[in-house]
Amino acid sequence: MNPVARCANNHLIMTAPFIHRRLGFCAAALWLALSAAGAEESSGAPRFSPEYMDRSLSPGVDFYRFADGNWLKNNPVPPDKSRWGAFNELQERNWQLIRAILESCRTNLSAPAKSPAREVGDFFWSAMDTNRLEQLGFKPLAADLNRIARFRSKADLFRLLAAFHQRGIAGFFNAQVEPDPKDSSIYALRIAQGGLGLPDRDYYLKDAFAKQREAYRAHIATMLKMLGEPETDAETHAGKILNIETALAQASKTRAEMRDPVANYHKFTIADLEQLAPEMAWKTYLHGQKLDHIGHLVVGQPEFLQAEEKLLKEHALADWQVYLRWHLVRAAAPFLHHAAESEDFAFYQTTLSGTEQPEPRWQRAAHVIDGAIGEALGRLYVEKYFPPAARARMNELIGNLKTVFRDRLEKVDWMTGATRAKALAKFDRFTRKIGYPDKFRDYSTLRIRRADYWDNVQRAHQFESRRQFARVGRPVDRAEWDMTPQTVNAYFNPSLNEIVFPAGILQPPFFDMQMDDAVTYGAIGVVIGHEITHGYDDEGRKYDADGNLNDWWTEADAKRFEERAQKVVDQYSSYEPLPGFKVNGRLTLGENIADLGGTSIALEALERALAKDPSKRKSIDSFTPEQRFFLSLTQIWRTNWREDELKRRLTVDPHSPGQFRAIGPHVNMEQFYQAFDIKPGDPMYRPAELRSKVW
Repeated sequence: MNPVARCANNHLIMTAPFIHRRLGFCAAALWLALSAAGAEESSGAPRFSPEYMDRSLSPGVDFYRFADGNWLKNNPVPPDKSRWGAFNELQERNWQLIRAILESCRTNLSAPAKSPAREVGDFFWSAMDTNRLEQLGFKPLAADLNRIARFRSKADLFRLLAAFHQRGIAGFFNAQVEPDPKDSSIYALRIAQGGLGLPDRDYYLKDAFAKQREAYRAHIATMLKMLGEPETDAETHAGKILNIETALAQASKTRAEMRDPVANYHKFTIADLEQLAPEMAWKTYLHGQKLDHIGHLVVGQPEFLQAEEKLLKEHALADWQVYLRWHLVRAAAPFLHHAAESEDFAFYQTTLSGTEQPEPRWQRAAHVIDGAIGEALGRLYVEKYFPPAARARMNELIGNLKTVFRDRLEKVDWMTGATRAKALAKFDRFTRKIGYPDKFRDYSTLRIRRADYWDNVQRAHQFESRRQFARVGRPVDRAEWDMTPQTVNAYFNPSLNEIVFPAGILQPPFFDMQMDDAVTYGAIGVVIGHEITHGYDDEGRKYDADGNLNDWWTEADAKRFEERAQKVVDQYSSYEPLPGFKVNGRLTLGENIADLGGTSIALEALERALAKDPSKRKSIDSFTPEQRFFLSLTQIWRTNWREDELKRRLTVDPHSPGQFRAIGPHVNMEQFYQAFDIKPGDPMYRPAELRSKVW
């Protein structure tokens, strides 16, 4: 429910748990079209290239560097980024096109009121008017700071919390609306753990992040002093905030534990919620969200709410005033004057991710607009840049990948007939969305003013929150999209049993109409297979054909699946990209299964395409189709990292780092070993009994 996610490439934590299984990108992008003008524009696209390779290396020793070594050497992380990879190159080119749209809208004062061009232009103007932001300083927070100072009861606290949650100001817990996991035909309210200012519970609890904790304490104190608190008070309050959040972290489940949709589903009535945590003014909070009427809600982690209630008893209201004051300032800082924005960047981007300098202001504003009124912006670029031919080609590719996967479901040797029949029934209900929604969101009731950047951000969040809360208990809108059209990403939604491919990803290097089938299947083919496989990964398999959490597996088949999945956990847990920091095989299990399945399915689809048209089986640049497939796959995951960002991703990201997404899938396919003459004894070779394979 956060239309304005914290920008800076924080691309994995934007939606409710279990709703979307994403490929693992976050960037806005535009299709660089197939017209003559578009072909000229796309000449510098970051497409597949043999020049990225380091042929001095043996593919049997280090295939990742064999495929990407020259690119890795020649493309260090830019100072305004925390990592740099293929899709970062793509997004940088495309932000420039988005910038052209934004600048055109900003100066187009004749655009009709409430039109997408006017909405986008006015929002962009407010973000770029730095003179006004400097004049205002912290004044935009004055009314909320007064409200915090005035509350005198827990009812007042929860009344204010409801208002803050509507406007994107976090605290205490997360509240979001999603299809009810056990009745996907209606929307339900979910209450889940939250309330932290650091990226994850581990940052509060593990020795490896001790420096970051101390830096966080100092950052809080600095921000509170900037707000006007005396130094001694600011230091004391920073300590209280850290103590409260540490207690919340101790009560929080790990990210790996949060991946189990069954263990994180608890159906409650309002009366049940009041009995669970009576000190928390639930009726006041729900009244603030106009949800007094709901028959039930979903609680993700009841133990967390019980621990939070204990904290409410232990801490005076004055402590919670300090806590909310901090979370207000934290939410607003990126949208205020230079001093506040710079201090926020120094901690959240430099300290936590190693990013040396901010992106240009226009680009930071573009991220915000993409998150706040993304379908207004999306409507403008789709009109200009997305060709119908892309949809047609994607439909063909998806059809080919689906045929392969369905054939496998019919033949998989470890699954019994009873489970197979239900697996096929689910598969036959799969739907797809490509490019952009048939109906764009209407923002005409949202007030956007050129003089109110922070207020525009809040009103956009409130617009979306109210839209979401008003749907609780109502039928699910199956036509709606959960990514903007310009997003470079893709997702599987288990509740709707659908795979979705925004226009943003349908361009080089992922989708390239100029490339041969081998490169195409090694890139977008793998992406398609990845999203299809999510329907049957360790989370997706728990949803039935109707998109409901429902155990449709026989006990024996479920056991066989878990045994195979454990091999994937073990394999990826052995990868150590930094000393002392390994991949969390349990946290990344679903994405790793999707990578394994997607690669295997895409390769078989390529082989079928080559068999159908033998004229396509030819070497290009001295590489066979199979070799180009694996090179293409590995090149889309080329990535250079800043160490602090890699540590953060290893802690919070359900995706493995790119170098392991590139080489991990190879261990279950003989074709890879044959294509590059990799033999037992080579570092890239794994004995058959150690190869991870689920589907």
